[in-house]
Amino acid sequence: MPDQTIPVGESKLPDQVAPASRNAEELHPVRYFIRFTLLQRYMHAIMFTTFLGLAATGLTIRFSTNAWAQHFAFAIGGFGTILFLHKFCAVILSLEFLYHLQNIAVRILVRKEKGLLWGPDSMVPNLKDLKDIIGNFRWFFGRGPKPKLERYAYWEKFDYWSVFWGMIIIGLSGYVMWFGPFFGKFLPGWALNAVQIVHGEEALLAATFIFSIHFINAHLRPDNFPMDTTIFTGTQTEEEFKERHPEEYERLMAQGRLEQQVTTKPPTWLMNFSKVTGFTAVLIGVLLLVLSVSAYFRE
Repeated sequence: MPDQTIPVGESKLPDQVAPASRNAEELHPVRYFIRFTLLQRYMHAIMFTTFLGLAATGLTIRFSTNAWAQHFAFAIGGFGTILFLHKFCAVILSLEFLYHLQNIAVRILVRKEKGLLWGPDSMVPNLKDLKDIIGNFRWFFGRGPKPKLERYAYWEKFDYWSVFWGMIIIGLSGYVMWFGPFFGKFLPGWALNAVQIVHGEEALLAATFIFSIHFINAHLRPDNFPMDTTIFTGTQTEEEFKERHPEEYERLMAQGRLEQQVTTKPPTWLMNFSKVTGFTAVLIGVLLLVLSVSAYFRE
């Protein structure tokens, strides 16, 4: 019988390599699932970029007497430049919002996608969201199991609809201030003063919410920490899918549609770009939050 001993210093042949020494991903390949479309990712990129621009410039104007705001304005080119950038970001965000409304209208009225109004893929709040809220509070205090979430969690729906509130209250008041002479023809003086207060305080509230609650929900929760790159790559692993949206995972599996959501692994450059972009946005947001809150209580 031939000697099976491998001489010292010689490597084993590929078929002799022990399974434990092989790459874990080759033995148990990670599957990726589509979470967001390319259009949704582009729209989110425009929204968070313009929102950061609006927050940075708007808060600088709001707290213009503070040293940090004056230094920032000086570095940019003065408060005139700050105001121009603020209006520019406002126009871009408004156009995106109008495009989104048009897209939703076409999908509902023309393509008859009723699932946008009700059902598991809808962003419209329903009874299950109320049950999930109650279930989450029970779970927080150890009074029940963690609720199984569908495609969109109740806090994601809240974030989505808060944009509508912001565009109506903050957006409209901002345009009234921008075109004050026109609106002054049929609005009383006290209304223009009220619009200015509403715009500033609601914008401050929106920035505080996004830079604290939204960032915590999206990135700083234990199952997302330190960064959730799903909105940037458009994909999530099967483990993330099961953990974050178990009811959707089980529904698609029961319907035989799960495999249709399988996609390829995001390229390395996209993963790295997503992390850098996400961390940068979070750092800017947290910095603006700290500066604004400190300035607010010093007024």
